[in-house]
Amino acid sequence: MTDHGTVEGGLDEPGELEPAQGSLDLASPEDRWSVADWEREAAAVLRKARRMTDEDPDALVWEKLSRATLDGIAVTPLGTAALLEGVEAHGRPTRQGDWDVRAHVDGRDPKLGNEEALADLDGGVTSLWVTEAADLSTLLEGVLLDLAPVVLDGSDPQAFLTYAAGRELHAGTNLGVPAADATADLGRQAQERGIRAFVVDATAVHDRGASDGQELGWSMAAGAAYLRTLTEAGLSVDEAAALVEFRYAATDEQFPTIAKLRAARRLWARVLEMSGARHREMHLHAVTSRPMMSKYDPWVNMLRTTVAAFAAGVGGADAVTVLPFDSPFGRPDAFGRRIARNTSHLLIDESHVAHVADPAGGAYAVEKLTEDLAAVAWEIFGRLDDGTADLDAEIAEVVARREREIATRTRPITGLTEFPNLGEQLPQRDGEPDPVRRYGASFEALRDQPATTPVHLATIGPVAQHTARATFATNLLAAGGIAVTTEAGASPVVCVAGTDAAYDEQGAELAAQLRSDGAEWVIVAGRPRDWADDSCALGVDALDFLNRTRSKLS
Repeated sequence: MTDHGTVEGGLDEPGELEPAQGSLDLASPEDRWSVADWEREAAAVLRKARRMTDEDPDALVWEKLSRATLDGIAVTPLGTAALLEGVEAHGRPTRQGDWDVRAHVDGRDPKLGNEEALADLDGGVTSLWVTEAADLSTLLEGVLLDLAPVVLDGSDPQAFLTYAAGRELHAGTNLGVPAADATADLGRQAQERGIRAFVVDATAVHDRGASDGQELGWSMAAGAAYLRTLTEAGLSVDEAAALVEFRYAATDEQFPTIAKLRAARRLWARVLEMSGARHREMHLHAVTSRPMMSKYDPWVNMLRTTVAAFAAGVGGADAVTVLPFDSPFGRPDAFGRRIARNTSHLLIDESHVAHVADPAGGAYAVEKLTEDLAAVAWEIFGRLDDGTADLDAEIAEVVARREREIATRTRPITGLTEFPNLGEQLPQRDGEPDPVRRYGASFEALRDQPATTPVHLATIGPVAQHTARATFATNLLAAGGIAVTTEAGASPVVCVAGTDAAYDEQGAELAAQLRSDGAEWVIVAGRPRDWADDSCALGVDALDFLNRTRSKLS
């Protein structure tokens, strides 16, 4: 960071990282495989799946199996040493030891919040993240502030300092003031109590739909602005850096989350270095993503948050908050909170995930993804810092891209866009539902108002021949709140399911018969046919298809 307030330089300028170290190949000769060997074996699988032809070169597997993140970063299917040519992967900052198991406590009902907080602490939680607490004396009654750090969010910091006057506070305590509102006075008060005062909360842009790169870039811009504010007010860079922690979202995309948190430390260390700091530490709080949750089949949220918590721990988060699986419905119950805190306990105490510092370090694919994500974020940070970025517009583009991928089910959401259960009973919870817009909101809106008329599923041929397409069509329709029936004449919309050969032989005749029996709209499960009004197959824009079908049913 230069004197005139803009970011200059890059991530790899001299003096930033330690020299590379050598590696030792311990594989026996019979266990050594070349890249060409992998290409041959992978190509054989893709040819069997008809994703490649016999004429395609084996090397095409890289294109076929690679995918791109929402930041446009190519994620290759195989990590190789060649990925790290010119990349320094040693000397990265990270967490060591167990992470802080941080429970979220809603302070709007202070008495209930106190009961939840004490139950969580008895259950092994090591810190509390308290939001919207007006009555701190009631909310924190019985909480040993010298043993359990309290991180405020949306609460009056002065009220907390008054409440805690004369009491020893744990060093992990944070007044939780947004970094944009940081003042030297609050910073000095926190210094006197030996606690932190400020938070750069990147989940604010994540919840709006930002990509990982945008979340990181925004946080670095907010962090740099915070450093300027406090250093101009008389604090040193090291003093300012010691008063702030960063909060990021952890999603069920395991490797991108690991890379994001590792890249965050890499980026902040670079900002501190360019700012002249002596120390490069970063305190990092990871929270399982709110928009990744689903209201339908909410039990899958347990799996999502488990993967997210694992990735957060592996990625080096100092504190991890697992939001309860029933958070989308309102205030989580005791069962949801217990499952949430036990997720971290199982990962730490039984899976021993925290016993190795930076367990993903040195993995070619993870190191490459970390480096690529850091580069994307640094570029966004630079444009935000000099005022040339329109982050709102860029986030809107990412949201639209994610919506397209969800609509075509190339980004599936289990229990919502895939394998939906129309007969499930959803949990009932007190309080207002989480207002954040979830990634599957468009499908949830359809499920909220299920179609009152089912689709007639007409199958052709033996069960073994039509099961695959009949199941596909049934699940697709259910994702839009549409049930199916096998009763002829029960619906103006009919979906025909069978094999291509059966369609060629019987399709036109069957469609004509269905229309004479009252069908007004005929759908074919598979590629389009002249005798059908619509079709559904892999890759279809599910939202468009479901809305068309619902309009015909109504």
